[in-house]
Amino acid sequence: MTPRTSSAAWVRGVADMFAAEGLPAAELCAEAGIDLQALQQAHTRVDVDRVSLLWELAVARCGHGALGLDRNLTARFGNVDLVGYALASSPDLLTGFRQLERQMAVISDATTFALQSDPRGHWLVLSHIGATRPIPRQRVEYAVLTLLTLCNWLTRREFMPLAVELVTPPPVAHETRYREAFGLLPRFGQPANRFLLSDADLRAPIPTHNPSLWALHERLVETELDLLGQTLASTRVRSEIARILHLGEPRREDVAARLHLTDRTLQRRLQAESVCYQQLLDDTRRELALQYLANERHSIADVADRLGFSDTSNLFRACKRWFGMPPGQYRQRLLAAPAETAPAAATLPPPG
Repeated sequence: MTPRTSSAAWVRGVADMFAAEGLPAAELCAEAGIDLQALQQAHTRVDVDRVSLLWELAVARCGHGALGLDRNLTARFGNVDLVGYALASSPDLLTGFRQLERQMAVISDATTFALQSDPRGHWLVLSHIGATRPIPRQRVEYAVLTLLTLCNWLTRREFMPLAVELVTPPPVAHETRYREAFGLLPRFGQPANRFLLSDADLRAPIPTHNPSLWALHERLVETELDLLGQTLASTRVRSEIARILHLGEPRREDVAARLHLTDRTLQRRLQAESVCYQQLLDDTRRELALQYLANERHSIADVADRLGFSDTSNLFRACKRWFGMPPGQYRQRLLAAPAETAPAAATLPPPG
């Protein structure tokens, strides 16, 4: 499967944030196998395992676990580049974020974004997929905090979430830093990384809204998505499966509806790409299984639930087929082996 990657702009922002914290960004990037100079090229993409390794090295160097847990840092260095311009041109957060569900792949195709309705407003949900090494909690929390501070920057208003939930376990320290960053103490060890905003905040007008610029930026984002292969029906289906798999095994017609297609249209488009829905479902499960089994925090039963299996016996049969061994044994092999070096950053050709 094609490695999951993050954009040059995002990784460059992370490196700049480390430098602002007094860390040797160039040295850390070199240790992680990331070419800092290549990050100046707009179409460079960086393997997400290298991004995780960069965070691991930075946390070890700084000596504390709260790296990046600062609103000022995420406001300055959370670089969402082209997607940010599109959001800034949209009429309000809710409208812009409905587009972000598809556009997140430009920032990183290892991250999915979703809006979930709630009686009090909407949850903004981030999930990380496609990694073969455990994702540092700092990387997860920095991404969530960046999304929250982006809301404030776009609307030019200071508002706080109604609730924040993180998959990371309760911290042993830095409780005050979490309160200052998020405006409240998050609930830890939850099923998803998400925060809840009221509909009033989500519908507040964005002062920089410009219909002409919005249309232009949307076209530019679509061009970038096409360049990344994210407009393929198979890619969109896999992203949607990953987004909702934890709710149970999704049917093809359900995924089609979420993509605003009829089941017949989706089936026809997948056939044109010589793929079938069941294979995409299986491939997505296998990719996520690699990520979850590499993290001891997830029990085998939890992994089965996250992959949408009705019970652990289905996970055992799938792992025997995927890896030639049951999940517990494969986890032991993953944890015993040193993490493999990720591929070097790749530069995509410019569009056109």
